[in-house]
Amino acid sequence: MAQPIALHPQTSLDPATELFRKDVLAGLSARRKSLPTKYLYDEVGSHLFEAICDLPEYYLTRVETALLKAIAPDLRAAIPKDAALVELGSGASLKTRILLDAAPQIAAYVPVDISPSALEAAAASLADDFPTLAIVPVEADFTKDLHLPPDAASRPCVGFFPGSTIGNFSPDDAVELLTSAHDALGADARFILGADLAKRTDILIPAYDDAQGVTASFNRNLLTRINSELDADFNLEAFKHRAVWNEKESRIEMHLVSETDQSVHIAGETVNFAPGETIHTENSYKYTYAMLAELAARAGWHIEDSWVSDPYDFAVLLMKPV
Repeated sequence: MAQPIALHPQTSLDPATELFRKDVLAGLSARRKSLPTKYLYDEVGSHLFEAICDLPEYYLTRVETALLKAIAPDLRAAIPKDAALVELGSGASLKTRILLDAAPQIAAYVPVDISPSALEAAAASLADDFPTLAIVPVEADFTKDLHLPPDAASRPCVGFFPGSTIGNFSPDDAVELLTSAHDALGADARFILGADLAKRTDILIPAYDDAQGVTASFNRNLLTRINSELDADFNLEAFKHRAVWNEKESRIEMHLVSETDQSVHIAGETVNFAPGETIHTENSYKYTYAMLAELAARAGWHIEDSWVSDPYDFAVLLMKPV
């Protein structure tokens, strides 16, 4: 069994990098090595994910986008006047435009994202196209306590969580996130959730292991980031991307597989890898509709309306507080 690495603080690092160091070393010293999914989304990772969304195998984006466009009139009717649209993990805010075009009564847009570059680019782009919209970016980890800026807190709020990002969370963590959103958005809020549903593996696996290798580059970019920010010496060619379906947990798992017996130095520490040992980097849970309804109820939400695409079974849920 791997021995945990002593996580002594390095005073020369800024707080965000020090947290990154601690999370990386803690994850890689565990018996089953893993890294937090959120760290996949640095500036390069965010651009690579945008490229993934355009791949033929990655049906999620085009199916959800088509569904949002089709149901835009229904969503508009549910959005109150002078509302603040609060998007969790906003990224490039591409799907946001569908709601902003459909619901001109939205007065403020609050993108919440861990990537400052993504926030800056999205805010600049939307400001050009929606000049009367108040745009209030929030650089934050939305998986922690969610706090709204005054421009949003004073308005009726509509949460927006597209992209099936909810699938990156275990059931208990998903409930915690939805509970945090419930508490932050207020008693009169609405919450629009996009979620990919469970389906055949011949559709699922290629979506996370594409023929062009873009998803592999996205996954391995996390090692590049560790090399750059934590003075590590990962050999990217010694790690292979793997996507597998875990039937028991109802989730796609992404791993980086060590192809050889090797040692990696990270921030002055040494991490050993056996051949075939993996780093678990991401989960994409594929919930059933019934499972989503249960998660929502546990977090204090009621599904007011829902739509499911045909084919591919992608759901958009409109929820309100119980």
